[in-house]
Amino acid sequence: MGKLWRWILGYSDAAPAARTSVAAPAPLRDAIRDTPEAVPLAQLDERFHRFVLGLPDYAVDEPSLEERTLLRRLQLHSVQFDVRSLPRLPTVLPQLLRSLKADNVGGAQLSKLIGRDPVLVGEVMRVSRSIYYRTLHPIQSLQHAVVLLGQDGLRRVVTMHVMKPILHASAGMFGHVAGQRLWEHAERCAHACAYLGKSTSDPFEAYLAGIVCNTGTGAVVRLLDQEAPAEIGPLTGQFLAACARLGAQISLKAAEHWDLPANVLAALEERADGRTAPSSQLGRALACADTLAMTQVLCDHGLLPSGASPVGAQCEFFPAAMIERCQQDLQRQFREAEAQAD
Repeated sequence: MGKLWRWILGYSDAAPAARTSVAAPAPLRDAIRDTPEAVPLAQLDERFHRFVLGLPDYAVDEPSLEERTLLRRLQLHSVQFDVRSLPRLPTVLPQLLRSLKADNVGGAQLSKLIGRDPVLVGEVMRVSRSIYYRTLHPIQSLQHAVVLLGQDGLRRVVTMHVMKPILHASAGMFGHVAGQRLWEHAERCAHACAYLGKSTSDPFEAYLAGIVCNTGTGAVVRLLDQEAPAEIGPLTGQFLAACARLGAQISLKAAEHWDLPANVLAALEERADGRTAPSSQLGRALACADTLAMTQVLCDHGLLPSGASPVGAQCEFFPAAMIERCQQDLQRQFREAEAQAD
C-alpha cells in the first residue's frame, strides 16, 4: 500500500431513515437567517459535523451519561483501529500509477489502462471538460482527455478515484448520509489547500493533504454506526468535537500506513494534535482549507448565508484578500462542476 502513494507522487446516495432522536431544544437552524457573515470556528465545526451525520441541531453542550459511555467505546476502538480495514483499491490503479511515474509513457497507453475502469473513465472525462481545461473544440475521446490533463492532472484524478470509495464506504444510518457529504468536503478542501499552498508547498502534496484529511472521520462514522444505540439523543457539540479529534488521529494513522510524503504527514500530525496552531506551511494551508471547505459545503446546502466567511486562528495565516479569492475560486469551480453534472 505504501508504494502506491510513491507512485502517485512520481518523485443511491439517498439516506435511509434517520435514527430516532429526542426533540432538540432551541434549534440553531432557525437562527441561520440571523447569522452574520462572519462565522466563529466552533460554531462552523459543530454545524458541519451535524450536517455530515444528518443530526438535528442542539443548543445544550453537556454530554449525557449515554454519550460519555459511547465516547469511551469509540476512543477504545480508535486506539485499536486497524488501517488495513479500509476499503481495498481498484486493481487497475497500481499499474496505472506506475505508468504515470514513467516519463516516456504516451497518451495511448495511459488511455488503454484507464479504459479498463469505467468509473475512472468517467472521472477523467468529467474533469477534462471542466472550466480549467475548456478548449475551443469539445473533447471527443479518452486519449484527447488524457493528453489535455497531463500527468499532474491525471495524478489528481486518480487520487480522487482512490479516496472517493473510501469516504463512501460508510454504511448504516449515519454512514449513508456521511459518505457523500464527506466527499463534498474532501474535494473542496483539496482544491483550497492546493490554492493556498501554491507558493509555499508542492501543489500535489497540498492537494493530497486536503483530500485525505477526513479519512478518519469516515472511519469514526462507521464505528458510530456500530456502537451507537438505535435510539439516541441529538448528541452534544462536545461529543461531536471529541469525535472530530478521533477522526483526525485516525486520518494520521491511515496516512502513515499509506506512506504519504513527510510534509503531508507533518500537516496531518499538526491537525491531529489540535492543541497548538500549525507551524508548517502545509499545515497552515490545510487548517485554513478545512474551514473554507466546511463553509462552502454549508453555504451550498443553504445552511449558512451566501458569502459567509469563517473567523478563527486558522484564517489568520493568510491575508484576507487571499482567503476571499480562494472562496471565490471554490464557488466558481464547484458551481461550474455542478452545472455540468446537471
